[in-house]
Amino acid sequence: MKRLAWLFLLLALVVLAQGKEQRIITIEAPGGQRSGNLRNGPWVYEAGKPGGVIGKVKDLEINATRATLEAPQGKTMQEAEGERVASFEGSVVVKRDRMTATGPRLIYRESSGRGTLEGNARMRQEPKDKNSDPVEVLAPRMTFEVDTNISTSEGGVTLKNGRQEGRSDAVYYEEDRGLAVFSDAKEVVLLRKREGKGDLVIRAKEVRSLTDEKRLLATGGVTLVDGDITTTGASLIYNDNTGEATIVAGRVGNQNVPARSVNAKERATLSGNSLLHNVNRSQVRVLAQAPRLPVSDFRKLSEQ
Repeated sequence: MKRLAWLFLLLALVVLAQGKEQRIITIEAPGGQRSGNLRNGPWVYEAGKPGGVIGKVKDLEINATRATLEAPQGKTMQEAEGERVASFEGSVVVKRDRMTATGPRLIYRESSGRGTLEGNARMRQEPKDKNSDPVEVLAPRMTFEVDTNISTSEGGVTLKNGRQEGRSDAVYYEEDRGLAVFSDAKEVVLLRKREGKGDLVIRAKEVRSLTDEKRLLATGGVTLVDGDITTTGASLIYNDNTGEATIVAGRVGNQNVPARSVNAKERATLSGNSLLHNVNRSQVRVLAQAPRLPVSDFRKLSEQ
């Protein structure tokens, strides 16, 4: 048993060491210059042109005009590998696979493997195929993880994907899966642009969207506004490929919330355990049996 425990401990230390090594950043300035104390730092990299300073960590590349790499007080630059902080300034561009982000300043910490782009940050992920749409994000602050290809945007975020636009306080985004999770202490607002009949509006406490598949799950009390028709409930699943939204009743906080649809123009109301709302036809009907929402399809990596 003791030998097995030691083996597990050794494996854990190896994994931690590998993770630390993968988070170490390298910076260079071809045609530019590096200054600072060679042993203790900080090291300052400067280039004569935008993007001339290049930082690389795992599959993340950072381009800027100027960068500073610092070690914690009392440690040399070599001793501090895995604990250093890199600051990039001047037309910062972050690249990873199909994703490109820009902003005025980025801070990267080797200890966490996270780089935070501050200021008016913009991110764009190119579509994976001709049937997909690009994902564009605008936020005051974006944080990129080198371990998981996940970004988190905060401070009032707008995400656009084709005809859909979501607005919330924060957006968690998995680049590999195209999973966007909108959260807001007040309300998440999602718009689907339409011609001739007004925008489709979805309001909820939380919205999870698979951008490539064009499906979303809204929870925490939901409202769907489709012209003269307003449908409400506890949760909602929407498929933009079919234009069908399934709204179900359920418990939200301390209240039981029914599935209910009101057509203001026709002065008609429908209610039940679940409703099927076709937004292309502006039609709503009661479902005989409430379906099970595919919650597992929308789980974050940390929830799987």
